[in-house]
Amino acid sequence: QVQLVESGGGLVQAGGSLRLSCAASGRTFSSYAMGWFRQAPGKEREFVAAINWNSYNTYYADSVKGRFTISRNNAVYTVYLQMNGLKPEDTAVYYCAADKVRQRVSRNQSSYDYWGRGTQVTVSS
Repeated sequence: QVQLVESGGGLVQAGGSLRLSCAASGRTFSSYAMGWFRQAPGKEREFVAAINWNSYNTYYADSVKGRFTISRNNAVYTVYLQMNGLKPEDTAVYYCAADKVRQRVSRNQSSYDYWGRGTQVTVSS
């Protein structure tokens, strides 16, 4: 089992940047593909980005493509989400998740086995 802890959220003006981090427990981090999801108030949780175990494959939601970048450092058991050009509609709680099928990059929440508790991102206009 892996535990995930997100950090890096906060309040930022539109057009600004934030970098989210998700630290995983244990030495099996490279056994997992990783994903980021978000949930805005009153909305369903939605896919943001995913990365496979060796960073060879990444996948983005259309709404963030070209603005967000997912990356990982297996040596420190951490996945990142660099968010640039933030918009008010990016306001949400952001969650990271781990998928046991490490070569997969999936947008489906059901593909993920472990979830963090989330970090709040608020973008003001």
